[in-house]
Amino acid sequence: MERDDVAELVPLTPAVFHILLVLAGGDAHGYAIMQEVERVTGGQMRLGPGTLYRSIYQLLDAKLIAPADEGAPPADERRCVYRILPRGLAVARAEAARLANLVRAARSRGLLETKPARPQRRGAVS
Repeated sequence: MERDDVAELVPLTPAVFHILLVLAGGDAHGYAIMQEVERVTGGQMRLGPGTLYRSIYQLLDAKLIAPADEGAPPADERRCVYRILPRGLAVARAEAARLANLVRAARSRGLLETKPARPQRRGAVS
């Protein structure tokens, strides 16, 4: 897969990134994805069924995930187990790297410190 192809897909929505994050840990069906997202985020992120399945359809369409069982799809979409594809893993890694850079920038500006950092004026010499 081309690096540019991956770059075109980021940034991801939080819902899409969380779904890929769950599937990077192993195959899961919709309800399990919802539960794991809530667990991993300590309840700060809750995916409703509408958001979950709309995001899953987008991921399927972009060929980032696929049904784990390539046979006939189950009669109930909630019972379909999904797996991340190599392309999905590359996109998830690109998004994780983007977020890591953002966290580094926030940390360098004192946004993640226990004590606020002194703001520096732009153009000021220290």
